[in-house]
Amino acid sequence: MKNSNVTIKMGDVTFDLREVHNFEWIQDEGRVFQVFSQQDSGNISFGVESADGTRKFIKYAGARTLEFNGEPGDAVNRLKKGIHLYEELSHLSLIKLLNHYPVGSGYAAVFEWFAGENLHPHETYPPPAKYTHPDSPYFRFRQLPVELRLQSLNDIFDFHVFVEQNNVVAVDFYDGSILYDFIHHKVRVCDIDMYQRKPFYNSMGRLWGSSRFMSPEEFERGAVIDSVTNVFNMGAIAFGLLGGELDRSVDRWDAGEALHKIAVKAVSPNRDERYKSVAEFVSFWREACHMSEGNIC
Repeated sequence: MKNSNVTIKMGDVTFDLREVHNFEWIQDEGRVFQVFSQQDSGNISFGVESADGTRKFIKYAGARTLEFNGEPGDAVNRLKKGIHLYEELSHLSLIKLLNHYPVGSGYAAVFEWFAGENLHPHETYPPPAKYTHPDSPYFRFRQLPVELRLQSLNDIFDFHVFVEQNNVVAVDFYDGSILYDFIHHKVRVCDIDMYQRKPFYNSMGRLWGSSRFMSPEEFERGAVIDSVTNVFNMGAIAFGLLGGELDRSVDRWDAGEALHKIAVKAVSPNRDERYKSVAEFVSFWREACHMSEGNIC
């Protein structure tokens, strides 16, 4: 079958779509210097620099992207629906929303640019290169001292305690939702579009997300998705940044046995064996940190 994809050129940046789309509007925001076109969400994102040198990150829905098999209108509705989350959950560890507006049949969300690199760089370093290539952001992050990685986790945990306090549940949170600035050693959560107001029940069977970080109830139609679910997600991300990801043995863990025991409890397949809230999990985690040799947190 003949490939009918079209190549779009914007300055020095090119990318492919399923069909022609009008991006003239983005010139009002500035010069496109980077594009992220391979998300399966139906969104396409741009790094844009204005005339005064200010950089912004623009997420746009409305074009027919290669990795999305749904209708652009569905992606538009999801992006618009998620905007309030960035406003309500404004936090130092979340990328900052600056503006949002309709553009023709599409929708654009404009964020402050954060000079970080995505820890699941599927476009440039798909697995297994993600885990082994010396230039992969994930590989480089895993070479950092454990103290710096723990600080990143603490910031991620703080944000999700805040999420919990605001009666919201994290959905589709994984290492692809994390940006890390290797110069200033700062972390940001960058994608909360699928987070949901409580109460939230699994109406899909397999929810959105990466199975590497998902709890059993995120595969079970009708199951409640709540703080106990997010305890699993936080434990799983700890294994992703400090351990062997799905290999949760202590031999692959970099941060001592006390923290390993807490992470193992958090990712128990049995909900009743996990911590009852993200706040409770973080409390035990911090206590273990402070009691560890050298107070590594």
